[in-house]
Amino acid sequence: MLNVSLDKTLGIATLTPDGELTSEDFEAAAKIIDPYIDEYELLNGIIIYTKDFPSWDSFTAMLKHFKFVRDHHNKVTHVALVTDSKLGALGEHLATHFVAAKIKHFAFNDSLHAQDWILHTKHP
Repeated sequence: MLNVSLDKTLGIATLTPDGELTSEDFEAAAKIIDPYIDEYELLNGIIIYTKDFPSWDSFTAMLKHFKFVRDHHNKVTHVALVTDSKLGALGEHLATHFVAAKIKHFAFNDSLHAQDWILHTKHP
């Protein structure tokens, strides 16, 4: 399951995975995030908040995840990976090759700094 909350005042979506991710999780996330992007053109940031990165429940879910990233990467200025997983640091370096957003890794207990970084770091 992927819990999605959108702070419309700040323009920040927080994605909190819980268990294996499904195709429906990414469709539901898009239904929350897309109307905001349609209205404001950009989302200031996405915070991915998870102790450990989950897996997908199917190959289809993985493809939906990649499609979600492809459809949104140039409409989001910052992505904060808030996790203690070693994949967070790796993801920070790998994802910069595939997405337009600035990406930064934060410790799991550092979500306030992640939000501050999103709000106070200019996008190129």
